[in-house]
Amino acid sequence: MNFYSIDFETASYAKHSACSVALVKVENNKIVDEYYSLIKPETDFFWKNIQVHGIKPEDVADAPKFPEVWKQIQGCFKANSLVVAHNAPFDCGVLAGCLDYYGIDQPNYLSLCTVKTSRKLFPEMPNHKLNTVCENLNIQLNNHHDALEDSRACAEILLYQEKHFGVEPLKKLVTIK
Repeated sequence: MNFYSIDFETASYAKHSACSVALVKVENNKIVDEYYSLIKPETDFFWKNIQVHGIKPEDVADAPKFPEVWKQIQGCFKANSLVVAHNAPFDCGVLAGCLDYYGIDQPNYLSLCTVKTSRKLFPEMPNHKLNTVCENLNIQLNNHHDALEDSRACAEILLYQEKHFGVEPLKKLVTIK
């Protein structure tokens, strides 16, 4: 399988409030590259978000704004690229919100949500949160809500699913963005 897994952390509930992003590149079923950046959002931070991920306004004071980060990652979002996230509606929504906020054209790409794949393939799990799925599949997740850790874990979940169930049940859940 070839895909990118993505994870955003946000400063608030605003869809354009990304304060960090990570992408993990998978080629031929192996993680071959990783990208991580803090992002300086043009929103205030909400205390509950800080509580979740630990990123504070002072941490992003010198970070690039989203358009600078987009220049580095936009090549991952091509029409034939598969972009995977654990709770893809959230992460794809943050991407779309940031692009809209800055007046940047929306890319077309393929999307797959490992929450959905996990619900389908592991209905017996008590829930399908990232940490629960990782624990049940013995996938390492040391620092949940660190974008790079979460992105790596998402990639490992999809690789596990492909190895044990093949690509056919996964293909049925791919959507076009």
